[in-house]
Amino acid sequence: MSHFAYRNDKLHAEDVSLSDIAAAFGTPTYVYSRASLVENFSAYAEACKRHGRGEQGALVCYSVKSNSNLAVLNLLGKLGSGFDIVSGGELLRVIAAGGDPHKVIFSGVGKSRAEMQLALSHDILCFNVESIPELHRLNEVAGSMGKRAPVSLRVNPDVDAKTHPYISTGLKDNKFGIAFDEAITTYQVAAALPHLNVVGIDCHIGSQLLDDAPLLEALDKVIELVDQLTALGIHLHHLDIGGGIGITYDDEKPVAVGDYLTRLFARIDRWRAEHYQGQPLTVLFEPGRSIVGNAGVLLTEVQYLKHGTTKNFAVVDAAMNDLMRPAMYEAWHGVQTVVQGTGSALTYDVVGPVCESGDWLARERALAIQQGDLLAIMSAGAYGMTMASNYNTRGRAAEALVDGGKFSLIRQRESASDLFALESIPGDQSET
Repeated sequence: MSHFAYRNDKLHAEDVSLSDIAAAFGTPTYVYSRASLVENFSAYAEACKRHGRGEQGALVCYSVKSNSNLAVLNLLGKLGSGFDIVSGGELLRVIAAGGDPHKVIFSGVGKSRAEMQLALSHDILCFNVESIPELHRLNEVAGSMGKRAPVSLRVNPDVDAKTHPYISTGLKDNKFGIAFDEAITTYQVAAALPHLNVVGIDCHIGSQLLDDAPLLEALDKVIELVDQLTALGIHLHHLDIGGGIGITYDDEKPVAVGDYLTRLFARIDRWRAEHYQGQPLTVLFEPGRSIVGNAGVLLTEVQYLKHGTTKNFAVVDAAMNDLMRPAMYEAWHGVQTVVQGTGSALTYDVVGPVCESGDWLARERALAIQQGDLLAIMSAGAYGMTMASNYNTRGRAAEALVDGGKFSLIRQRESASDLFALESIPGDQSET
C-alpha cells in the first residue's frame, strides 16, 4: 500500500501533511515514510521465513548506495538487515548508524587498500571480488594484517536484465564481475591464495527489473558453477543473488517480492534435492530500490510559472543537483500537488534553477498550480539524496522521516558556508 495519500485535499505522508513538513523545514526536502520502509523490508524478510529460511538460511543485505541516511540505516538494522556497501565511507555510515559490520558485504570494482584494511579491521561478512588483480591485492592486504579475508566472486552471467543500459550490470560488456567462462579458473586462483577464504558466489545483473525471469536465468547459471566448484573441492557457504527488483514509478507492474522469492527458493530446493551434494547454502539478497524507492518523496515549491508559445515551465526550487535521475536516465517520476487545486490544469515541464538545459524533473505534466504552491516528486527515496551534488553551489536538501503522526528532521539542509568550509585560499598569490 502507499503511505502517501490525500486527506481533505492535502497530500500526507502517513498521518502528517506534507504542508506541515514544508512549513517546519522549508524546501526542497526529502520526506520518508517509516511505515513504508518497514513494509518493504518485511516483504523480503517474511518471504524468507515462509520458505524455511531463518536467520541462518537467508540474509537480506540492504544496498546502502540507494539511500544512506543514518536514520534509514538504523531502522533497517534494527529490523535485522545486513548491508551491501560499495565504499569505505558506506561501511563507516553503517557503523555510525548502529549496523552490524559482521552482516556487511563489500561490493564494487575499485576497492582501495585503505578500504580493504578498514573492512578487515571490522571483520565484515564478505568481500565481493570482481577481478583477479583485486584478489591479489586483498590477499596481500589481509596477509599484512595477519588475517584471512572472506571472499565471494561476483560472476557476470551475461544475462540481459532488459533494463536501462546505465543500470544493467550482468552483460559481458559491463565493467562489473568476472566473466562466466573465466569463473572456475578465477575461483581456483582464489582458493590457492593463502590469505583468502573462499566462502561464496555473487551475481547482480542490474536494477529496476520488472520481471524475475532474468534473475532466475542468472540463478540457473550460478548454481551450475556451484556444482562445478563442489566437484573441484571448493565448498561455498553462501549464494548471493543480488538485488534488482523494480518499483512502480508510473504504470509499471513489477513482480511482487513474495512471488519472486517463492520461485527462487523452489528452484534452489529442487536443485539441492536433485543435484547438490554440498553443505547448506545461506541465500543472500542485495535489495535497495525496492525497499526505499517508493518510501520517499521530494518536496519542492513552485518559484515561477513561465508561459511560452510552445511550452509552459513550472520553475521549482528543487533541481538536478537534488534529484539526478531525470537528467541522467531520462527517468520518469510522478508529480503531485501537495494541496489539490480547483483551477484548470495546464501542461508544464517541471524544471529547476540550475543553469543547464538538462535541469528538469518532469516533462509535459498536467498541473493546476500557482506560484508558491508545493509539489511532491514521487518515488524519490532511492538514488535521490545519495546522488545529490552541490553544483551551482547549492546546498543539498534537508531530509525528514515520518512515523505515524510525528515527523523528525534527519538531515539538516546545507548552507553555503558548509560548502566551502573545507576550502582555503593560499596566503600570497602575487609571486606565482
